[in-house]
Amino acid sequence: MNLTIGVDAGGTSTRAVVADATGVVRGSGRGEGANPNAHEPAVAAGRIADTILAALGDLDPADVRACVVGMAGVSKLSDPAIAAVFAAAWDRIGLRGVVRTVTDAEVAFASATSSPDGTVLVAGTGSIAGRIRDHRLAGTAGGYGWLLGDEGSAFWLGREAVRSTLEALGRGRSLDGLPAAVLAEALALSAVDVVTDGDRLAASRALITKANAEAPIRLARFAPLVSAADAAGDLAAKGITVRAAELLVTNALATRDTGESSPVVLVGSVLSPEGPVGALVRARLTGCEVLTSSDGVLGAAWLAALAAFEGNAVRPSER
Repeated sequence: MNLTIGVDAGGTSTRAVVADATGVVRGSGRGEGANPNAHEPAVAAGRIADTILAALGDLDPADVRACVVGMAGVSKLSDPAIAAVFAAAWDRIGLRGVVRTVTDAEVAFASATSSPDGTVLVAGTGSIAGRIRDHRLAGTAGGYGWLLGDEGSAFWLGREAVRSTLEALGRGRSLDGLPAAVLAEALALSAVDVVTDGDRLAASRALITKANAEAPIRLARFAPLVSAADAAGDLAAKGITVRAAELLVTNALATRDTGESSPVVLVGSVLSPEGPVGALVRARLTGCEVLTSSDGVLGAAWLAALAAFEGNAVRPSER
């Protein structure tokens, strides 16, 4: 039997599927998060290996022709010592020489389309745009992390929500809408209680202190407040979502050739079709097919099938 394995290893969970040459999924497994930037490399590698074993069940690892692991934090494996830890994990489960690790962006793109070329635009907690050529990541725009970039991401939206609230407090503007939501979320403080200049100053200082006391990425928790306020007609929130969409589209277009019509695959909570940023991004990406990433683990399985069977590869599906 000829088998392939696809793995989608994220920060909070890991999934694996085993498919045969006809594209039928023969087994699946689920494990804990395995991003080597968030977990010790030995722990991350072990979790992926154990998830693969769970997916294999009684199937023989010797029958596996290719395995593709899509991993958040894959750049960590550029360190030879860490790469050796992962190689040892593959050896332990009988997959020596058949495992290829790729970025989570590559498996996300492959989950939505069989096209070898295109763009993947990711906007969740962070953001990045990737240029895909021959199913591989060939270049990026953005993706510099919260300190240097992540334009249009949930982090960026949350930071702008807090900044907008501080502006409203400091300039005596109305606290209805987005500011009220931010104050309630951050400080359990009702906007109607912040009426005098002294109260506004105290609330501003408390909000700044709260934001700086937490990990910067925690600002992402305010992103849903922006979407809700936008839907309710809040002009400040609308300005934030419009700017987020502009930044994301700019990064996406930076990865594409002039006149390119290959697919653009959107990934992440910020780019949900139901959200305001996702809707604006789709409206601005004219002249190309815009798709939404479905299941990253099946994208990884598709890349593994291409590696194993090339022109005879069948896209795996859980049917």
